[in-house]
Amino acid sequence: MLYTPKNFTQLLGMEGFSDQLLKNHFTLYEGYAKNTNTLLEKLPVLDPGSPEFNELNRRFGWEFNGMRLHEIYFENLSKENTSLDSGHPLAKKIDECFGSFEKWQMHFNGMGTIRGIGWVLLYYDTEMKRLFNVWIDEHDRNHLAGEAPILLMDMWEHAFMIDYGLDKKGYIGAFLKNANWRIAMERFNMAK
Repeated sequence: MLYTPKNFTQLLGMEGFSDQLLKNHFTLYEGYAKNTNTLLEKLPVLDPGSPEFNELNRRFGWEFNGMRLHEIYFENLSKENTSLDSGHPLAKKIDECFGSFEKWQMHFNGMGTIRGIGWVLLYYDTEMKRLFNVWIDEHDRNHLAGEAPILLMDMWEHAFMIDYGLDKKGYIGAFLKNANWRIAMERFNMAK
């Protein structure tokens, strides 16, 4: 079974993100889905242990995670202004783990300004019942194994340069303004 890219065109017209930026970003995401499918077709017919088999298997995590991380990212954006319900268990867990929503946001924002390409991900550790903000360098590195993604921000240049140039803080502000907290709360409910 192959992957069909999801349609995120409902985000077009979102404040703080030009349609050109979003369309370019959707095309990039569709490329990850296409490359994931190509690898799924090629890998079963290759000789295990051959250099091509080895390298394409290494590449699979990059392409698959590139696809999946973009889906999580686009799903946690919304044109509707949503907010984190202060009575929701996610809000309480943020307060417990970071001291307050404001302190969590300062930490999340600060991670977004780290030099380099990557992702900022709010993870929920289902075993220890705690939240972590995590910097993911590349699609296939720095993930916390088995943890549940709650909120994800793309910090690769393609996510903001067309609209914000080098102004990462402007992009981070637009991202948080458009963060779909309903989805984040649903993800947290499913994880706990």
